[in-house]
Amino acid sequence: MSSEIETNKKLTISPDRLVGSADCMNCGTELMGPFCYYCGQPDKNLMRFFPALLRELLEDFMDFDSRFARTIKPLLLKPGKLTRDYLDGRRFRYVPPLRLYIFSSIAMFFLFAVVAPGSINVDSESDSDDPAITIGMNDDQKAEVSEALAELEKDQPGLAEKIGNEIEKAESEETGEAGHEGEGEDEEFEINLNGEPWDLETNPFIVPFMPDWVNNWVNKEIGESPQKGRAIEENPNLILDQVLEVLPGTMFVLLPLVALLLKFWYLFAKKFYVEHLIYALHNHAFLFVTAIVMILLGVFTDWYEPAGEGPATTVVHWVKNIILIWIPVYMLISLKRVYQQGWGMTLAKFVAVGISYMVLLTAATVFVALLSFVLL
Repeated sequence: MSSEIETNKKLTISPDRLVGSADCMNCGTELMGPFCYYCGQPDKNLMRFFPALLRELLEDFMDFDSRFARTIKPLLLKPGKLTRDYLDGRRFRYVPPLRLYIFSSIAMFFLFAVVAPGSINVDSESDSDDPAITIGMNDDQKAEVSEALAELEKDQPGLAEKIGNEIEKAESEETGEAGHEGEGEDEEFEINLNGEPWDLETNPFIVPFMPDWVNNWVNKEIGESPQKGRAIEENPNLILDQVLEVLPGTMFVLLPLVALLLKFWYLFAKKFYVEHLIYALHNHAFLFVTAIVMILLGVFTDWYEPAGEGPATTVVHWVKNIILIWIPVYMLISLKRVYQQGWGMTLAKFVAVGISYMVLLTAATVFVALLSFVLL
């Protein structure tokens, strides 16, 4: 028996990792292999040199990496296979649905947060494409310029007068724009309620069935909205940063509602709610991974061909178009494979689920935008 146990141990865990005890150190059950069949604790020895533990950690990571590699191919290229296998009990070979969703969503939102702010370039000082040149001189500098123009007038008559006129014109335009901007900032932001301007004290916004703290909060936000609007206009990245903070949590909360939509449209499919939830987790993970691929392709073309022209840019453009076509096709095939109905019924429900999802996504987008504005 002991030789058989040693053989089994060698098949699963290296002997140098084992404690070598006859009984489980957690529950005291007699061991029949490297794992306790009663509580599941491995007979591992952690009291070893740190390099050995580090090597073991890397081996465990590579095992997870191989599991992830076995998951990513069917996730991207075989619609519905992950969900179908998971529901049929073939689960251990793949990354669990929730872990896959969390990993892909974190990677996508992190990558988007790194790439997106750099792609926004706003010039709040000029509406034209030409760079703005500001001329500002004190009295001493003006005197020096006048002397230089006088010397220039001696050599080339008429040129100094022309340059002086251009300087005066630039100064007058700058003064006029500054005055116009000052007037714009002094204009009051006005909201009319019942034909009268909104005022926190005399004419606040009141919803009768809401508690006082809700009405006070709404009026506080109304009062702060002009300052927030100007701040966003000056720096759009403020609202973008808030959206990236709110959106991951919102998408996670949205998942149960998506599963509820699937439960509604497949009410007579005799499936549990958790089955719809697993399907939603896999499909959202697919969307996140495809978004990661498209972002990385864009980063590559920006680095490889900054001018936006060339063979690499053309190839990436076609690849992105193929991905955009593949997404709805993937969703349709996955719906057919997981719920196993005819193509006619599947197509009808694909349209119904798609419309319902777009309505839900629009509502979530509005919610994210409003919440991001409030959190500024």
